[in-house]
Amino acid sequence: MDRQMILSQSSVMGVRGLQGFVGSTCPHICTVVNFKELAEHHRSKYPGCTPTIVVDAMCCLRYWYTPESWICGGQWREYFSALRDFVKTFTAVGIKLIFFFDGMVEQDKRDEWVKRRLKNNREISRIFHYIKSHKEQPGRNMFFIPSGLAVFTRFALKTLGQETLCSLQEADYEVASYGLQHNCLGILGEDTDYLIYDTCPYFSISELCLESLDTIMLCREKLCESLGLCVADLPLLACLLGNDIIPEGMFESFRYKCLSSYTSVKENFDKKGNVILAVSDHISKVLHLYQGEKKLEELLPLGPNKALFYKGMASYLLPGQKSPWFFQKPKSVITLDKQVISMSSDSESRQEVPMCTDPESGQEVPMCTDPESRQEVPMCTDPESRQDVPMCTDPESRQEVPMCTGPESRQEVLMWTDSESRQEIIMYTGPESKQEVLVCTDPVSKHEDSMCTYPEINQKLPVATDSEFKLRCTNPEIKQEDPANVGLEIKQQVTMVSDTEILKVARTHHVQAESYLVYNIMSSGEIECSNTLEDELDQALPSQAFIYRPIRQRVYSLLLENCQDVTSTCPAVKEWFVYPGNPLRHPDLVRPLQMTVPGGTPSLKILWLNQEPEIQVRRLDTLLACFNLSSSREELQAVESPFQAFCCLLIYLFVQVDTLCLEDLHAFIAQALCLQGKSTSQLVNLQPDYINSRAVQLGSLLVRGLTTLVLVNSACGFPWKMSDFMPWNVFDGKLFHQKYLQSEKGYAVEVLLEQNRSRLTKFHNLKAVVCKACMKENRRITGRVHWGSHHAGRWGRQGSGSHRTGSGYSRSGQGQPWRDQGPGKEADGHSTGPPAWRCLSPCAFADNCLPLFQK
Repeated sequence: MDRQMILSQSSVMGVRGLQGFVGSTCPHICTVVNFKELAEHHRSKYPGCTPTIVVDAMCCLRYWYTPESWICGGQWREYFSALRDFVKTFTAVGIKLIFFFDGMVEQDKRDEWVKRRLKNNREISRIFHYIKSHKEQPGRNMFFIPSGLAVFTRFALKTLGQETLCSLQEADYEVASYGLQHNCLGILGEDTDYLIYDTCPYFSISELCLESLDTIMLCREKLCESLGLCVADLPLLACLLGNDIIPEGMFESFRYKCLSSYTSVKENFDKKGNVILAVSDHISKVLHLYQGEKKLEELLPLGPNKALFYKGMASYLLPGQKSPWFFQKPKSVITLDKQVISMSSDSESRQEVPMCTDPESGQEVPMCTDPESRQEVPMCTDPESRQDVPMCTDPESRQEVPMCTGPESRQEVLMWTDSESRQEIIMYTGPESKQEVLVCTDPVSKHEDSMCTYPEINQKLPVATDSEFKLRCTNPEIKQEDPANVGLEIKQQVTMVSDTEILKVARTHHVQAESYLVYNIMSSGEIECSNTLEDELDQALPSQAFIYRPIRQRVYSLLLENCQDVTSTCPAVKEWFVYPGNPLRHPDLVRPLQMTVPGGTPSLKILWLNQEPEIQVRRLDTLLACFNLSSSREELQAVESPFQAFCCLLIYLFVQVDTLCLEDLHAFIAQALCLQGKSTSQLVNLQPDYINSRAVQLGSLLVRGLTTLVLVNSACGFPWKMSDFMPWNVFDGKLFHQKYLQSEKGYAVEVLLEQNRSRLTKFHNLKAVVCKACMKENRRITGRVHWGSHHAGRWGRQGSGSHRTGSGYSRSGQGQPWRDQGPGKEADGHSTGPPAWRCLSPCAFADNCLPLFQK
């Protein structure tokens, strides 16, 4: 793949304009290095320590996907082979790789996520326009990664024996934190945020030559030297320029003023380059003069964005780090087992803080005292140990170090948690007391119980404690008041599931990249799915987001166990799924859907923790119930691996979408059978006669179905082996495209199967299973010659200007009709214009739909 193309596509990640600035204005920041030489140097410097590179896998997907064909649904065998070569190359020189994947989208980055998804929608429209005009794959300048690539890459790397982790927040923070804490050789990725973090060296994946192991190292120290800044200033610069948290337009006027007063404008630099130099100059020559004397909101036009700005700054602080921009007139800095707590005070706050002495350092340590009672703040009680837990304890000296605020200050409380590293960040700011305190705890200290008391309202403000269980500790003697009544912003994460044992299991599977979406549903009740190659103008095929929604709804019912009680009120899950016509202004609110499991729905403890052999049968029963295919259990059990799961998916698809025909079924089955006997080199040389837009969409639809299988299999306790529905075992994009074109032209089954008689028997067996199961659901699969006129547009495209109401089959209460599900549609399917609420359940009844806003 062209590296410039990769670079341009990845440069939007991180700090705005910084990638181009580094490449054009300050090329000396980039140094050519060789990983083999770096590893040898690392071994000599740290004997017995294996050189380790932490890899931001999401940045690397475009680089790793080297197959020439990307339009047909993915060349998964080729891709797996490329990953294997990548791993082997580093292993051969003694370098260990640790791979991190994004496990969720943080709320502060949701707007940026939406912006990129909508941009992708426009690119996909151009792709389908090109296909229809030229009947060939577009050039690399329009490259779009195959659907499901991130999900299946996790499992591919685990299959290759690599340590693969899934983050509990945006992966870049956990990557930077891991690299720093584990003394890694460096970070491999393509995100300018890694130039901002004060962590180990940052290497470019787009500049990596795998044959020689040469790449570019981007040096943050040289960047600082060029800008006249220190490393601690970089988070401030990043926020003023704009990043994934701070919108670029927030400080546009400020940057313009900096540029207007900048006296060293370089004529040979572009405007963005001069803006970066001007803002850096303002930081070094103006803001530095008042550092520690004035607060940032006195120096910058933060306005109502103050909280977001401070959070953006703090997002770059790794465990044990602090920012000089957060604190003024510090009286003491206490270091507790790599944990840095800084206190600040101001004479205007009229606050007196009693001091005691740290026995080891001899420093004065502020103690938190209620100014009215003159008593030390009570400790909270650990719910499990029943022991008092001090607010902050030095593991060696056992000295309590509470924190406090001024009683007359109006205080804002900002709180966020790094769940994976167990880092908890809480910032207290008081506009009147002029006090700011930021705590950045370190996972090494295992200190997770911190409290702060606001004496004026007699309320404890807990920091998130155990990230697995979200336990809270309170003192019963202190009155709890409604935060809404006292004007405090308290951010407490509430999980959808209260069973801590089950939540812990889900979290472990998530972090170890062994499941997909399960923990997200159970913890936050919010999931997302990125773009799929879908033709918004195709009125016959529904979006994958709607086709597989009934399955997800049954999974919600399983994971949110209270929903299995018909008398209980089930919470809705927020779905950020990209589909044509969805403006992504709000998530779709989707209720769980009741399902019927033979013998009753087993609990998650039975499915996940019970190791008795007979439980495997109940796991499979539950999985089939999620697909609403319990009646086909006998037929599916007769199918051999790896086609059992594949047939399950085909049955579901053909029951749900009646515009799928017999020729489509032949193509799906033929490609799966022929794939088993083909080598990677044979697949590389395969070339379809031309590219068909419908086949492109069907390929992506099937792959999204495979990711849905991963979700269901995870939720049900893994009744099937994950390898059975990994795409490199059951699907190849070009091979499917070839079979689709042949089947569409009416080629005989023998031709589809390449005259292989042994495949012919398997073909007819698999076809019989699918057709028989569909007939049980009153769905007869016919060839195109038998189609009636209603098949031309049975499925109205969601969100499109028109919609058709053909007489095609619909199963009442089983997830239909699709045509009423688009944004701006009420339960009766009529458009409401800008929606106050949407019908988001797959049934046509209003009682299953949730209002987005109460007017």
